[in-house]
Amino acid sequence: MKLSFLGGAGTVTGSKYLIQSGHSRLLIDCGLFQGLKALRERNWSEPPFEPKSIDAVVLTHAHLDHSGYLPVLFQRGFRGVAHCTRGTQSLCEVLLPDSGHLQEEAAKYAQKKGFSKHSPARPLYTEEEARESLKHFHTHPFGKSFRPTKGLTCSFSRAGHILGSACVTVSDGTTTVGFSGDVGRPGNPVLMPPETMPPVDYLVVESTYGNRVHPQVDPGTQLAEIVNRTCEKGGVLLIPSFAVGRSQMILHLLGELRAAGEIPSLPVYMDSPMAIKATSIYCGDSSESRLNETEAHAMCHTAIPLRTPQESISLNSMEGPMIILSASGMATGGRVLHHLKRLLPDERNTVLFAGFQAAGTRGETLVSGAGEVRIHGAYVPVYADVFMLESLSAHGDRTEMLDWLEQMEQAPRKTFVTHGEPSASDAFRRYLRTNLGWDAEVPEHGQTVELT
Repeated sequence: MKLSFLGGAGTVTGSKYLIQSGHSRLLIDCGLFQGLKALRERNWSEPPFEPKSIDAVVLTHAHLDHSGYLPVLFQRGFRGVAHCTRGTQSLCEVLLPDSGHLQEEAAKYAQKKGFSKHSPARPLYTEEEARESLKHFHTHPFGKSFRPTKGLTCSFSRAGHILGSACVTVSDGTTTVGFSGDVGRPGNPVLMPPETMPPVDYLVVESTYGNRVHPQVDPGTQLAEIVNRTCEKGGVLLIPSFAVGRSQMILHLLGELRAAGEIPSLPVYMDSPMAIKATSIYCGDSSESRLNETEAHAMCHTAIPLRTPQESISLNSMEGPMIILSASGMATGGRVLHHLKRLLPDERNTVLFAGFQAAGTRGETLVSGAGEVRIHGAYVPVYADVFMLESLSAHGDRTEMLDWLEQMEQAPRKTFVTHGEPSASDAFRRYLRTNLGWDAEVPEHGQTVELT
């Protein structure tokens, strides 16, 4: 068995791992590269494999950095099946078409404003191409083995990151390799915690927070302080939020805070069609949820949904205090960019990021304290307050990840540390060696290893 690291190595985006066993070729995850321009350009390049040669794809979860390249794969000739959990399929039915639509809209806007390097401006893929790729999905329950291609057996175990998120094990009958995907936190208020992975010979593990420990504070208390501070100034609290996972957690916390009287009953707007649809899916699927019926109902009715562009534009004429949740979570695209352009120059307003910000994203630029940020080809001054709420992260931190891995029945022969910025991955490699005594290394992008 051979394993190639074709994304998610040296970065937190673009996850793609190719397994070759005999004549079988299986791709674990098929994600978009995001963040730095050099990474984003990989999405437009020829993939380091022939798409027609791939027998099947297995997805760990629906986030675009793990699933968003699938329409391109089909565009370039892949004709296999994408295997995933039911929750992942439901969310991909929202995320992938929305991604295609946003890319079409961004291309139109770039063409109109003249800041695209392509002439005419073009999307990476269209909404229709994304919908076409969804016809090739096949779902499997947690804990039940399936054969994605000849000679290979896979199974899913719950990862607790977002709805449907899974760790994957792949076996050729002799060698077993595990993929953590993105691993959630044991204290996630919305989802059940990650399950212990079964024994594997080799492990590919994420390291998003491999060099950090989340603040041991109550995220509700922090969120209430920021909401109340912004209200006192009469400003707008803008939360660039990942449409899947983070938005639902924030809605749950806002609903609890409002019910407890810890924040005023100010209007909350959900300005993301994708997040609106994803929230509906979360509310309709109780199989992985920690919420009771009352809590689930409150989460689904905390925000006023804004579905159309006209409804989104109407916010421009409204005065604060109010809260706007809008995708994307790293401010890489979508409606949130228009809100940032309007709100950042006003010191009464607050921008609250609620999760990891990859290098090169506008989110990373803002949380690092930049005095201006480039949006739609122009620089926008930053006078609004900018905060980062790491306690709301949906990724396990260094300690939580080590505790989770230590529960495995036996140590893998070797562990490959991926899906992290270089400093985080290398730090987590050292912690695995020092704390658990595991043989661990950080692979390079494009590297292939033999799993014997």
